[in-house]
Amino acid sequence: MSTISLRLPASLHKSVRELAKKEDVSINQLITTALAEKLSALMTVEYLDERAKRGSRRKFERAMAKVRDVKPEDYDEL
Repeated sequence: MSTISLRLPASLHKSVRELAKKEDVSINQLITTALAEKLSALMTVEYLDERAKRGSRRKFERAMAKVRDVKPEDYDEL
């Protein structure tokens, strides 16, 4: 585990303190979780961008051609 020094605007620090108290966690835990969630979201976008680059319209259309053309069940309609 490593330590960092973080400077926050007073208003943000107040909000973090209040939310951490409300969630019954430490400020450190709240910030760590928020950072992990943000990194996960950014990495997911990067992963999807890379996957999209490997995509093929021809392969997509070939796969879609295998899907039966049937009316969806009542519970499955939009």
